[in-house]
Amino acid sequence: MYAIIKTGGKQYKVSEGDLVRVEKLPYEVGDTVEFDEVLLVAGDEVKVGSPVIENAKVTATVEDQNKDKKIVVFKYKPKKQYRRKHGHRQPYTLVKIDSISL
Repeated sequence: MYAIIKTGGKQYKVSEGDLVRVEKLPYEVGDTVEFDEVLLVAGDEVKVGSPVIENAKVTATVEDQNKDKKIVVFKYKPKKQYRRKHGHRQPYTLVKIDSISL
């Protein structure tokens, strides 16, 4: 059985036991998170929401809060002595999917 959930403006295909990296959530490590924006659930039969399925939820446990690899943003204008170097590390939350319920 798998589900498609929406969180942080993105959609994720999840199954029970999966480790999923989602946009940063305001929870501590070990907390339980419920995703109630479930767009699709598929097992023996497929259930599609419009846009979400009523009373469906995906329960997960927060495994880690961390930052992604650093990306470097480098801006310059040729012949004008203008250079800017800026780094960014996107925070993320690692969750483990515990259950999918309808």
